[in-house]
Amino acid sequence: MVLTFKPAARKMRLMPLIAATYFMVSGGPYGIEDILGGAGFGLALVILLVLPFLWSLPTALMIGELASAIPAEGGFYVWVRRALGPFWGYQEGWLSLSASIFDMALYPAIFVSYLGKFSPAWATGWKGYALMLAVVLLCCLWNLLGAPEVGDDAVRMFVLLLLPFAVFVVLGLWHGLTAHPQVHWGLPRGGTGFGPGSAFSTAVLVAMWNYMGWDNASTVAQEVEEPQKNYPKAMVAATMLTAVTYILPLAAMAMAGLSAGSFSTGAWTTAAEALGGHWLAIAIVVGGCITGVGMFNALVMSYSRLPMAMAQDGMLPPVLARLNRRGVPWVSVLLCGLAWALALKLPFERLISIDLIFYGSSLMLEFVALVVLRFREPLLERPFRAGSLLTTCLLGMGPAGLIGYALWASRNEKLLPESASFGSIPALWFAIAVALLGPVTYWLMTAPRSRMRESAEVAANAAD
Repeated sequence: MVLTFKPAARKMRLMPLIAATYFMVSGGPYGIEDILGGAGFGLALVILLVLPFLWSLPTALMIGELASAIPAEGGFYVWVRRALGPFWGYQEGWLSLSASIFDMALYPAIFVSYLGKFSPAWATGWKGYALMLAVVLLCCLWNLLGAPEVGDDAVRMFVLLLLPFAVFVVLGLWHGLTAHPQVHWGLPRGGTGFGPGSAFSTAVLVAMWNYMGWDNASTVAQEVEEPQKNYPKAMVAATMLTAVTYILPLAAMAMAGLSAGSFSTGAWTTAAEALGGHWLAIAIVVGGCITGVGMFNALVMSYSRLPMAMAQDGMLPPVLARLNRRGVPWVSVLLCGLAWALALKLPFERLISIDLIFYGSSLMLEFVALVVLRFREPLLERPFRAGSLLTTCLLGMGPAGLIGYALWASRNEKLLPESASFGSIPALWFAIAVALLGPVTYWLMTAPRSRMRESAEVAANAAD
């Protein structure tokens, strides 16, 4: 039996799609602190200005073309499967779902970390873990309401999240224009050069992580209103919004003369208090909590559609394709939520090298699919084109180069602290080992179906 997707009557419009994409990629200026703390104002602003053109824009153009040409539920998995066949389609899904296990634990942790600024006791021990579990449960239940509701709420969270930063930017620029403080554009501390551990490599790795995830929005294409028109618009708009909401707060800090030397994760609160006082600091803390919930909620919507699409193709158990009355794959949502809840206790935070090998590999498959489909299906209707055939072939070079540099720069990163058991295992090799399990699981999932098909053919021949 072939299962078909039946979306709910109401669909996600353009603005909710932009907001949901923004949360899948960015979630606001939170997370870019280490770029500034390691590189200083000048280098940080250059990286945040240049990287969208080398990293985000090519990806957004690729997604705009493929999402408008093949607006299917499951998004990038469907594109790769159509272009390269079931094996590579399965690997695309495997890499993305593997990445989610190591990535999704970060966002409940962000929520608890900022909530802990009100009372540190909330962020430690069993209370902190219980709050992270509550975020997972809340977002899974929230997603059962449907993609349009998640998108509409993303718009509201987007506004609440960025209002304090709008005040922050105005105050910073006003202080710079009236007080004329001295701005230190250079490196705040050591670590010059381009190799591992340098200010440049640290800033590039963190910036890449903060600018990645554009393809996640593609998995809900059948739940979006006029996807052929809205996806290209949403990709370009979200790219611009992300760059602006990263650059303006840092520029305001520079203009205000605030120090970048001790700026690290969570330091927006201190900067806000210096510029706007206690209440602005509280608003920034609340925004941090919104970021954690908003990003996790939007990504639940995205990732949960992958098992559903793969189940419809017979690559995962059919139960994962079951929908509720709002068109939500509720079994997939709950099982993914369970996996992410179990991952909350993993003894490591997000590792750049693990994220990048999974995301980078899946992203390169998508660029390959873009080119292959141009040759294999030249008559496929493409309401939006990423460019000429030559442009399309060259589009992935920038992202490929950055992924290669990032993997080289983080090659010495360890899976666990050196003091822990197996602490000497390179995170890069661990990620490669997990990626290589993809072909094994593909064989385990498809071999029984192949044997059943062969048995049926033998029986049919014998009957003849």
